[in-house]
Amino acid sequence: MAKRSLQTSTTGIQQAKRAFALKGWTQENLAGEVNLKTRQPIWRFFTGKPVDRQIFMEICQVLDLDWREIAENPPAQFPNPGESSHLSSSRIDELVQSVRSQHRDTIQQQCGILQLLDINHPVNIDDIYVDVNILESVANQQWLKITDLNNLELTEFDRVGLGAIEHPQIPGMEAVKTYAKLRVLGKPGVGKTTFLQHLAVQCNKGEFAPEQVPIFIALREFAEASKQQDNFSLFHTVHQTLLNCGLADPALLETLLHEGRVLMLMDGMDEVLNQDIPAVIREIRAFSDKYHRNRFVVSCRTAAQKLALRGFTDVEIAPFTQTQITTFAQKWFVVLGKTATPLGQAQAAKFMQKLDLPENWQFRQLVVTPLFLHLACWVFQGEGQFPSKRTAFYKQGLDLLLGKWDETKGVERDNVYRGFLLPQKMKLLSQLAAVTFEQGQYFFEQRTIEQYIEDYLQNLPGATLEPEELQLESEAMLKAIEAQHGLLIERARGIFSFSYLAFQEYLTARKIVATHNLRALEQALGGLVSHITDPHWHEVFLLTAAMLRSADSLVQLMKQEIDALVSQDPHLQDFLMWASQKSQTVPTEPKLATTRAFYLALAQSPHTADQFALASTLDQGIFLDAALENLLIEFAIDHSQDFAYVNACSEALSNILVMVLDAGFYKSLQQLKDQLPASHQSQKQLQTWWQNNYPAWVNQLKEAIAQYRNIHHPWQFSPEQEQVLKRYYDANQLLVDCLNSNCEVTATIRQEIEATLLLPQKELEDREWRGN
Repeated sequence: MAKRSLQTSTTGIQQAKRAFALKGWTQENLAGEVNLKTRQPIWRFFTGKPVDRQIFMEICQVLDLDWREIAENPPAQFPNPGESSHLSSSRIDELVQSVRSQHRDTIQQQCGILQLLDINHPVNIDDIYVDVNILESVANQQWLKITDLNNLELTEFDRVGLGAIEHPQIPGMEAVKTYAKLRVLGKPGVGKTTFLQHLAVQCNKGEFAPEQVPIFIALREFAEASKQQDNFSLFHTVHQTLLNCGLADPALLETLLHEGRVLMLMDGMDEVLNQDIPAVIREIRAFSDKYHRNRFVVSCRTAAQKLALRGFTDVEIAPFTQTQITTFAQKWFVVLGKTATPLGQAQAAKFMQKLDLPENWQFRQLVVTPLFLHLACWVFQGEGQFPSKRTAFYKQGLDLLLGKWDETKGVERDNVYRGFLLPQKMKLLSQLAAVTFEQGQYFFEQRTIEQYIEDYLQNLPGATLEPEELQLESEAMLKAIEAQHGLLIERARGIFSFSYLAFQEYLTARKIVATHNLRALEQALGGLVSHITDPHWHEVFLLTAAMLRSADSLVQLMKQEIDALVSQDPHLQDFLMWASQKSQTVPTEPKLATTRAFYLALAQSPHTADQFALASTLDQGIFLDAALENLLIEFAIDHSQDFAYVNACSEALSNILVMVLDAGFYKSLQQLKDQLPASHQSQKQLQTWWQNNYPAWVNQLKEAIAQYRNIHHPWQFSPEQEQVLKRYYDANQLLVDCLNSNCEVTATIRQEIEATLLLPQKELEDREWRGN
């Protein structure tokens, strides 16, 4: 067996010193070239002391020396780095299978078992893993205009890509087969580590790359061990891994590597401490260049230039599709729901059904990431529904990204936050979210967000940083927020955004609620209410209401702002007065505000109001009014060529008459019905009646309906008034949503707001006067 160490012969020392002098290096330079943390092995090399064999050979290679000519009594059977041991192809196949069989249990233990967040037992990877897709076009390597991005609709704010922009996707396994050197990028919790573990397990089973030996290396652990040994050597690490698999001789490992028989899976480049990154990257580059026939997959959160690997293709893990979410949920509730398979599948179906509801679109935005999908399944398993207060879910998600996820994985990050603890990090992020959201910036240039960070740091107590120091520190913090937490991500070259719109909205609301004194809180709430007609702010209103200890002030301010929208327009006030008066003709059930809403909708969109009536009340008067409006819409359509339509008119009036209780109205409708021509008349007679009498007949019907039912008035709103009414309706709906969101509002204030919804200004003033 070859010796584990080598030492330089007397003549070899002289040759090495001459070669070293020609390089013009110091011993520190040479140590760096060989990825050594100290120059002690270099000193031992030049003084003839024993040196680790691999290090000895690498020093010789860097100095352009033949290690056999330099070493004292070199072992004849040990090949040069990169040389094959000249085994036959069949012998190499036998070697691979031998190593694979002895290494199988190690890989299964290392990669086949997952420890999921908040799950108190290990889970087999095959029971929960869902095949991922790969984006071959990495988002932050695109060139896009920020103006185009900020014009996207909220629902187009994509989780990983950019809005409605579609990127081609391929299955993850196909990407690994296509590219021999692959760097897999993705946000925290997107499944990078699990993907690499899945590759190792599939290779272990022979279902992927059966001709190769899978090696899984956590780069964080590799860096820590290498630093302790003063030797950043992947060869040494792989050799140590395979020592117990019948591969004690490094020459055999050299053979496997030379023949391209190793699948190298290196996880978590971003988890390596900053001080160790240069050495780790140098070693990955050197190793992958020397043994380029093998297959390499490296995972990393960010595509930062300092982490780039020459010769590697960058790809990005795509967000889960609807099909992948469904598959994951089915596996999760069967495996982790502690129920029989049919019950687990039924629970998964219920989960997907609830997830697809319109009110849960914010959850759909998050669960495209496996980490948040797991969290959503876990919450749903406990409550049987999605939480009505999304704030708790968002807080859990942020806690995960800001530290808990790293703690779960045992990852220690560089501290570039000036010693910030979790509350201080949240305060910084809340400030960034609020200032960008206030400016309508969902996407922002790198220098802009760095400037916001500088502004925050400058206002900290005792801050004495110079401008250049501030800029450097803001750059470092932005990189940390992106690389460590994934809360801000580079969406395109030089353009950043929050990774999830939901987190930007939550943090904006948190900034409002976290105001320390009452006066400042009132100012913050006033600023929020000024955005009541902006649909982009609706979720911030709901989140703020949910987080306030008492939402009384907020809902009262909202009500005042909403009423002011229409208070100065006499025509709109007449419209609201009509709806109020009309609602008072209906029994107390449903509520007056509900009836007012019905009649306001009836006057503008009768079909919607009809559906509203069917869903909200069984009152006969409301049914009658909805039916009359629909009748008039039908009669307004040109049926002049359909002479048999007169029968339909007669039948429709007969159906209406059944619901009419007022004798005068009944008589008026009956008389109008009697004016219709008999169906047996000739086509010419019907055509004559239609041309001469039908328009006047419809006008008489409209007049009768307006007289007896007080509906179908010709309001004739201008386009500007239509817009004001829409904003008014939407703002009232937002107020109702806030009241129904389990926020803390006292009973008297809730009742007063509900009673005065959609009232005209005069009635509001009369109520206030009576109250005083």
